[in-house]
Amino acid sequence: MATKIRLARHGRKSRPFYHVVVADSRAPRDGRYIERIGSYNPITDPATIDLNVDRALYWLSVGAQPTDTARRILAYEGVLLKKHLLTGVKKGAFDEATANEKFEAWKREKIAKIQAKITRLANESDSRHKARMEAETRIKEAKAEVVAKKQAAIAAEKARLAAEARAEVEAAATEVVEAAGTVEAAGSAEVTAVIEVTAGSAEVTAAIEVTAGSAEATAAAGATEPAGTPVTE
Repeated sequence: MATKIRLARHGRKSRPFYHVVVADSRAPRDGRYIERIGSYNPITDPATIDLNVDRALYWLSVGAQPTDTARRILAYEGVLLKKHLLTGVKKGAFDEATANEKFEAWKREKIAKIQAKITRLANESDSRHKARMEAETRIKEAKAEVVAKKQAAIAAEKARLAAEARAEVEAAATEVVEAAGTVEAAGSAEVTAVIEVTAGSAEVTAAIEVTAGSAEATAAAGATEPAGTPVTE
């Protein structure tokens, strides 16, 4: 039976993760498999790989063929390197202890590179976060400045309108005071005229009374003379 080392997809839409499985080459991609030897999560950065190196070596040794993606995963985890070193041991190029030492040295270097990448990504993430926060702060400050200018303009407009209203009120008050003074002066003149007219009426009345008295006196004198007094020739 031809076997393959390949990936079986799991997870929801746009959030996949994969099982690294050994399956019959005739089975569907996500169908039945013979053995699960690891997992692969491409969402994280760097990708998270959990692989059973010994079982992967076993299946490679019995003829299992990895797919392209599975081969890259095996190379990333050092399975192909270890298989190459074990082949060198079989051919007598070096002993197994030397092969293990070379593999461990490669593994330490690989882990150091991965850790350096993780640190670099974390620093870049912090830098991006800091830059984003600074940009947001600048935007907030710009918005606050615009709002402050608008509020200052509104306050200035209110002050101008209040000053105009106060000036109008003061002008109206001045006009009222002036009008009141004019009315008071006109009232005094009318009173004086009334007094003068009243005085003139009193004088006319007195004159009329005096004239009437004279007429009455003349009539009384004529009445006292004898009616039958003879006329002397």
